[in-house]
Amino acid sequence: MGVLEGMRVVESSAFVAVPSAGMTLAQMGADVIRIDMPGGGMDSGRWPVTRSGRSLFWAGMNKGKRSVSIDLSDPRGRELAAELICAPGPDAGCFITNLPARGEMSFASLRERRADVIMVSLKGTRDGAPAVDYSVNPALGFPTATGPEGSADPVSHVLPAFDLIAGQMITGALLAAERQRLCRGRGQLVELALKDVAAAVLGHCGIIGEVVVNGVDRPKYGNALYGGYGQDFVCGDGRRVMVIGLTVRQWRNLVKVTGSETPIAALAARLGVDLDGEGARFEARDAITAILRPWFAARSVADFAGAFDAAGVTWSVFRSFAEAVREDPDLSTDNPMFHMLDQPGIGRFPVPASPVTFGAGPRDRPTPAPGLGQHTEEVLAELLGLGSGQIGALMDSGVVAGPVPA
Repeated sequence: MGVLEGMRVVESSAFVAVPSAGMTLAQMGADVIRIDMPGGGMDSGRWPVTRSGRSLFWAGMNKGKRSVSIDLSDPRGRELAAELICAPGPDAGCFITNLPARGEMSFASLRERRADVIMVSLKGTRDGAPAVDYSVNPALGFPTATGPEGSADPVSHVLPAFDLIAGQMITGALLAAERQRLCRGRGQLVELALKDVAAAVLGHCGIIGEVVVNGVDRPKYGNALYGGYGQDFVCGDGRRVMVIGLTVRQWRNLVKVTGSETPIAALAARLGVDLDGEGARFEARDAITAILRPWFAARSVADFAGAFDAAGVTWSVFRSFAEAVREDPDLSTDNPMFHMLDQPGIGRFPVPASPVTFGAGPRDRPTPAPGLGQHTEEVLAELLGLGSGQIGALMDSGVVAGPVPA
């Protein structure tokens, strides 16, 4: 069992941040109960999907959770959801959401039901405007610094980085609030905004200071590693690799295994710099790359891969997603994190468990994502003590729903 065994969290969510937080908690053993609209909400069909239209996104983000279908547009549905959130238990009363929580599901209303309730709420911006990763990213400047050197067009990357960071912050915030409740006996409302998460990252990484203090608006540097040495090279077999010389050790290993000590020393002497310094390597990156480029162009990846690994060079090949799945053992069951899982309606494929291991016990295996409404009857009976007749009446009125047929 996971380290959070016994903890119960109710989730009402869409998109990436809050679902990823709930998944993280579920993978650590918490009982995470998703509240879903009957027939499915915004996430139930989100791409990528299988050829039959089943959402692989849903399957990935909801592993190990339970799904209860409740119509939150109906006051009776919101009342039922509030009862679930505030159901008794010392490790219950935890709610995470990024959806409007009004009326019966507002924090003020929940606190009247359960004084120690914890609610973690994610907004788009601090003033409540909508925002997603793909709007926050351009607003804060990242696309203008991404892409080929010298190009003018902004490049928005495909990774929803701030959503995923926000998801982990929601997880941490919930556990911190739950610890305070354990120590002091009180719950609280915890709020954060996606744009604030991204703005904080901008500050933490020194980019705001770079603009304000140095007056620098960072340009595009292509695949070069900013502030150190890292560059991509096309090899003799047409494959592309990325090599990193960020630390002194990484740098010296790269120079040694490529046999570039003499020309690199001559370059340092000519420029009058110590290339053991990260900044010096970045400033001299074009000259360094000109020395190394012929070495890579004359060799296939197979010619130097073993030597690079033996010498401790930090490097990788460029792959597509499909190439990575086919070629990288870390994306297969060779990696103890991955297990072959049968996801109903989708099939059998490798699925990751939590990347975190705890020394107190073995890592839990991943479990399938639920079908929409799969656990409605189970949860209403278990947590609210409703009988089959009461549940049947709720289903007949459309307030709740059972499993959606495949």
